[in-house]
Amino acid sequence: MEYDSVSRGARAMFFMLTPNESSFEKVEDVPQYVQQATPFFVGLMTLELVVGFLKTGAPVITISDGITSLSAGMVSRLPLLLMRGCELSAYMHVWNHYRLVELPWDSAWTWWFTFLGVDFGYYWVHRFAHEVAVLWAAHQVHHSSEYYNLTTALRQSVTQPFTSWVFYLPMALAVPPSIFAVHIQLNLLYQFWIHTELIRDLGPLEWILNTPKHHRVHHGRNLYCIDKNYGGILIIWDRLFGTFAQEADQVVYGLVFPIKRFEILYVQLHYYMYLWKKSKTYKTISNKLSTFLNGPSWKPGKRRLGDHNDNPKVTGKEVPHNPSWSLPVQIYAVIHFLLVLKTYHDLFENKMILSQLTILGMTGYVLLTLTSLGFLIDQRPSSAVLELFRCVVMMTLLRYNYMKPLAPSLAVPTEAFVSLSLLYWALHSIVSQLLGIKKKAN
Repeated sequence: MEYDSVSRGARAMFFMLTPNESSFEKVEDVPQYVQQATPFFVGLMTLELVVGFLKTGAPVITISDGITSLSAGMVSRLPLLLMRGCELSAYMHVWNHYRLVELPWDSAWTWWFTFLGVDFGYYWVHRFAHEVAVLWAAHQVHHSSEYYNLTTALRQSVTQPFTSWVFYLPMALAVPPSIFAVHIQLNLLYQFWIHTELIRDLGPLEWILNTPKHHRVHHGRNLYCIDKNYGGILIIWDRLFGTFAQEADQVVYGLVFPIKRFEILYVQLHYYMYLWKKSKTYKTISNKLSTFLNGPSWKPGKRRLGDHNDNPKVTGKEVPHNPSWSLPVQIYAVIHFLLVLKTYHDLFENKMILSQLTILGMTGYVLLTLTSLGFLIDQRPSSAVLELFRCVVMMTLLRYNYMKPLAPSLAVPTEAFVSLSLLYWALHSIVSQLLGIKKKAN
């Protein structure tokens, strides 16, 4: 039984489940494929790290970028602690009230039809996310890393699910929610493994499937890469609708204008602030609305999708932003990230038995920790005070058993480590204040 469970989980990562083993009558019976995939995420990222180091002699993941990508993935799923996903909730509403026919849930034809429908819907979700500025404000999170590795796959937007559900509603007129709930997860899981530079070419499969080779192009900021290769599992939609591009010049990853920041709320929300400020520079209502509804590079007088005339020229010699910070602070950040990752995992495991108040409080703590770690990586002046406050909160949660150590045997070392962290930041803040007073006096 355990072997079967591991086998199904591993095959789910590559869309290798059969209709018989992944068709369910009720939504409640559908496995939480994405949540159960955590061990496979960790295993594949570790494998990529080892193989990448053996192949290139250098780590394929930096601590600063890796923590930011994983933090974005964690933040993107926090709303699921408080409500069912928008995509499934909206889908079930349409199914319950407006369905025209009811395809059989246990038919392989229904399963394959849903696979095509979800992947076709994802193509348009993805394409609109690049062609409508307010949707790009959400999706840009996924493109904000200047690296391309498996952690980049987890760099997801917290706001994108609040709009993407619209594109799947036509399927709710005929396809049972339980089958849709399977495919919306499998489609997402498939897209994890294609975020790697270690797999160069898959031969004939490149004609049909979305592969690492095709998806690298999608993440590039080279002119030939922009707004190309939107497919989820299949690349045929891009070939049909003229948005396909073959990998050519060395791909330079990231946003056209890199943000060079690691603070997670800024990564998630900065583009909304940019659009708001941009719209305020225009006087007419039409131009203000067009700022949000046209393409990200649109300006008055340009076509709806804008152009790339103002883009910085890509030379292929660009170096990703990788701030220099001391090894002890890096180790400190990794340990505290692992501790909050354990808290995050426990939250999802126990959400059915926890009170709403506890869930809200622990969600706030997770956000506080990820924000504070981002401040440390960015070396913000206020990082010491924020980290001091966070350590006080963390100590309180440990004392009242709202947090658990990575293992029961590590309970005492964990509390000692947190106490030392608190003491360090308290002394750091006091010294900083004294130095500030002395500087003003001088």
